[in-house]
Amino acid sequence: MSGNTPAIIQGVTQAMRHLSDRQRVTAQNIANSETPGYRARDVEAPDFSDLVEAVGAGAGAPAVRRPRVQLTSGMTALGASAPSGSHIILDRNVSETKPDGNNVTVEDQLLRMGQVQADFTAMTGLYRKQMGLLRAALGRTGGGG
Repeated sequence: MSGNTPAIIQGVTQAMRHLSDRQRVTAQNIANSETPGYRARDVEAPDFSDLVEAVGAGAGAPAVRRPRVQLTSGMTALGASAPSGSHIILDRNVSETKPDGNNVTVEDQLLRMGQVQADFTAMTGLYRKQMGLLRAALGRTGGGG
């Protein structure tokens, strides 16, 4: 994003992209709810540390970083694998696993879809409010730009 874009707009944009990805992955989970061996997936939460640092940049400002885990040989020996570089991860919050190895529960996925919808509505509201504030600051009123 542009350096002139307010941090709140950057954050809302990043959150909306995350929610869009999460909705797509949840739809894939629902589509594969009867596929033997399919494991439910989710999307890793976005990292807003860059936005926090940009707003709080200066002397003595606290640094915020997401912890990074590096695999050791012991972790690999226990079956851990390196991240594929994707932000799609296996869902850790599953309520059951079927005998065929599939762990997708349609009810859980529908609840997630509802949460995504509610979060997207909240982000849309924040975006509209911020645009209204920017229009007011520029002396423009109404919906036109």
